Amino acid sequence: MPVLLVLASLTDPIVEFAVDVVGDLGLWGIFLLMTPESACIPIPSEATMLFAGFNVSEGRYSLWAAVLVGSFANLVGSWIAYAIGYYGRIELLEKHGKALHIKRSHLEWADRWFERYGAYAVFFSRMLPIVRTFISLPAGVARMPFWSFSVLTFLGCIPWVFALTFIGKQVGDRWEDWKDHLHYFDYAVAAIIVLGAAYLGFRWWRGRRARPVADEA
Repeated sequence: MPVLLVLASLTDPIVEFAVDVVGDLGLWGIFLLMTPESACIPIPSEATMLFAGFNVSEGRYSLWAAVLVGSFANLVGSWIAYAIGYYGRIELLEKHGKALHIKRSHLEWADRWFERYGAYAVFFSRMLPIVRTFISLPAGVARMPFWSFSVLTFLGCIPWVFALTFIGKQVGDRWEDWKDHLHYFDYAVAAIIVLGAAYLGFRWWRGRRARPVADEA
């Protein structure tokens, strides 16, 4: 619990910044915050869209205007991250491949994985905190077809953005309490990601240890 409180205190200035931007700029503020949120810059969409929902309850703009602007902004941000992965993969391989233990075969594996499961990953990950911020980068690295990526990204963003905006509209001036509650969901997802990465790292380490034995045999 103390760790969660520390994390919450670290995000509070970002939340205050998001509230100020949306409060001052309205729909343009939503666009300016939700674009980088989808381009690997973790600006909390919970704060942006919950407060946007509060503004909807105050009659500043309609629910669907906020949802469409937030979803389109997420799409634009995802294009940025996708482009970085798409055009940066050769540089990643040639300049940093050895340092990061990345081989051409790893990129080929990512291509095959996204060819089989990329549609599901891109669509459903847009409804998960943290993951939704970064999923566009590996999609670009794997060179997932651009228009399929764009359609699935936009459709996947709508349920998440709508849910946050609708909750903000319903709870009105209690939106900040919901923002604090949703942080715990973020932390749970982060913990799952860390545990999953640790498990994959352990499997990789065991495979490295077992390889010399297999070579001797």
